[in-house]
Order: sequence, then C-alpha cells, then structure tokens
Amino acid sequence: MNETLAVISVIIVNYNSGRLLRNCIDSLLSASLAVEIIVVDNASSDGSLDNLSQLPAVQIIKNLTNKGFSAACNKGLHASSAPFLLFLNPDCYFETDALKILLSIFGADSSKQIGMAGPFLANSDGSEQGGGRRTVPTPWRSFVRAFGLARFSNRWPRLFSDFYLLNQPLPTEAVEVEAISGACMLVKREAMQDVGEWDEGYFLHCEDLDMCMRFRKRGWKILFVPTARVTHFHGACSRSRPIFVLWHKHKGMMRFYHKFFRHQYPGVLMILVTIGVWVRFSGVATAILLKRAAQALRIKLV
Repeated sequence: MNETLAVISVIIVNYNSGRLLRNCIDSLLSASLAVEIIVVDNASSDGSLDNLSQLPAVQIIKNLTNKGFSAACNKGLHASSAPFLLFLNPDCYFETDALKILLSIFGADSSKQIGMAGPFLANSDGSEQGGGRRTVPTPWRSFVRAFGLARFSNRWPRLFSDFYLLNQPLPTEAVEVEAISGACMLVKREAMQDVGEWDEGYFLHCEDLDMCMRFRKRGWKILFVPTARVTHFHGACSRSRPIFVLWHKHKGMMRFYHKFFRHQYPGVLMILVTIGVWVRFSGVATAILLKRAAQALRIKLV
C-alpha cells in the first residue's frame, strides 16, 4: 500500500518470533485500514522474516545486532510517515475491528489531548493480562506487589493498592489510566513529537512506563480501550533466554526508579529499593537455574 496514504504506521520490533510475526501481520492486514508496516528486526536467526517478502505493505529493517526494543522502535519511527504510530510486539494478534476501535478513540470530540491508547490485552484463554491497564509502579507499589501486601487493599486501598488494575471491574468504555503496555500502543504522532523518542537507555522492559510517564508530564492523556481486544502471547519471544530478559527487566526498573523517583524518596530508601530489586533478581534467577538443572537431570535419568 502506498505509504503516503497510510493512516497508521505499524512498527513491530522482531526478535526470533517465529510464525507469530506473520500471524500478527495477517491480523493487521485484515483490518481493512490504510497501514504501512515496518518490521525492525534485531538480528533474528529463526527465519521469522522469510515469509514476509511477498507482502507489499511490509518494510523490513534489519539490525546486524540486537539493539534492544527502544532503539529499534526509534529506527522504525524514523522510517514511518503516518499520523498515527502503532508500536507492537510480534506476539500480538488483533481481533476483528480492534484496530479500527483503537483508532476511533482519537476521532472523538474530546480527543485533542489524547496522546496514546491501548487495547484489552488478552491471554490465549481470553483472560485479561495485567499490563494492559495499570497505575505507575512506584517503588512502594512494586514493594506492595512483590510481597503480596495488595491483599490488604480492601481495608487500606490508598496504601496497599496493586499497580495492576485487572482486579477492578472492567469498564464498558474507554477510560483514562496512568499507563498501558508497550506490547500494543497506538500513539498520535503529534504527541510523540512533543514528548520525544523512546529512551534508548532501556534495552528491554520499563521503556513503555517511561514513555507513559513522559506523556502524562506533558499533559497528554492515556486511554485504556476495553472494547478493542488483542491477544498477546506474552513471553513467547523471550522464553529461550529467561535470565537475559530478567536481567534487563530489573536493570530497566532501576533506571525507571532513579529517573522519576529519586527526588521523592530519601537516599537511604532508594538504597534499600536498589538492594531489594537485585535481591529479587538473584532469587528469581536462581529459581530458574535450579528448575533447568532439575529438568536436565530428569532427562539424563530417563
């Protein structure tokens, strides 16, 4: 499709997503919208790009090395032309009319300050994923979630609320939220130009929270759209390297905390937060390694 006619520039960051990438693109093309699709590939080795060459609406940008999510998003941004930008994971699949519903949010009379919108992110069984609608995970909120203190939220909601909102009633129409997921994020180009590009200091994880924080600081609204449904096969592209992903997730958390909260939390408390983050990383990483060792032992015994 002629990119000058595109309404949405879809920017997909790919890394060894296999068949999921083609399924994702097919679901976009079935939406009957004028889109240009830009796949930025971070040095995949699984052949996931092989069956895209015959699709005229797809532009492929190949990085020689894995540049990370933010840097790849910026590369796709520079190659895009449409007034709306859809940053999308390759393990997403759009249900019927989901993309049209997302786009229609920006056409409402009160839409001038809407900067981005995100859909209902569903697991493969149809249940809601946590990241689709959430509050900002401040260090305290993260502490509450990590230690299961959210169970006290019914008695002390302001103190012990979880940053995931999926346990709250699902709204029937679009509502403003503090943050959505970078797995599927439709952004107005005008807002992106005002806020700035993705922070390439993040390699993987938390860059979407950073973007949401910066949008809200500049006065742009973020909407969660429950009637637009997208199935997200969460983690499908990262299962082969769980420790690598875990490391960058916790590293991203520390960058996010220090960037936005270091002036709100006393120095001693930030030190404790830092210790807590890396203790958690060590514990989860150890559990993963022990599980792998046990699996390898069972295979060897068989």
